[in-house]
Amino acid sequence: MNETNAGAPEPLLEWHRIIRDRDLAQLQSLLAKDVCFHSPIVHKPQRGRDIATVYLTAACHILLNDSFRYVKEVVSDQNAALEFMVEIEGVEVNGVDLIHWNERGNIDDFKVMLRPLQAIELVHRKMREMLEASQASQQ
Repeated sequence: MNETNAGAPEPLLEWHRIIRDRDLAQLQSLLAKDVCFHSPIVHKPQRGRDIATVYLTAACHILLNDSFRYVKEVVSDQNAALEFMVEIEGVEVNGVDLIHWNERGNIDDFKVMLRPLQAIELVHRKMREMLEASQASQQ
């Protein structure tokens, strides 16, 4: 994130703060109750704050290492496209977060896109492992 985003919309500033501080406990308060999360791995959109929080938290645990950085942003009144780069297990992952927020400032649509195929396969494996471990610990 470029620290000169002073004029950015508040939901985007809050998203960047959560990512910068790894403050995932605040994630749920930024999401709308009816948020729709589009995973690069799961075909069907995930609807609702609770399931979106699970997926975004798992993704953050996988992607937010010391190499994670946003490299480009395109922002309008209620939309942002944030391109990121991160290296995981020697694989360069390139992705885009497409974020929309409602009039109340809550994210109501979040789509993650990844490339190349090797990165998608790696993130898919790590997400599956993390979600399965999470489900096992809840049983």
